[in-house]
Amino acid sequence: MAIIKSAKKAFRQSQKRRVKNLKIGEKIRRLLKETRSLISAQKIEEAKKILPRTFQVLDKAAKVGLLKKNTVNRKKSRLAKQLGKTAK
Repeated sequence: MAIIKSAKKAFRQSQKRRVKNLKIGEKIRRLLKETRSLISAQKIEEAKKILPRTFQVLDKAAKVGLLKKNTVNRKKSRLAKQLGKTAK
């Protein structure tokens, strides 16, 4: 355990960040899973409604540094491509 005051504070900060990042990560995984399941179940209208929310959460994760920008863009592109294929 940390002894120095600044080390204790850094530990507290890292714990708060960890909890926040875990919550965002859970939200991303849940939305991606839900979107993919809607697409595979041919529920196109519902998938189109949830897709902007998924993109918003992914973009925010990139903004705060949880995911890299290219990773987010790749995930968004693949989701849009899947939706486009299924919608045909």
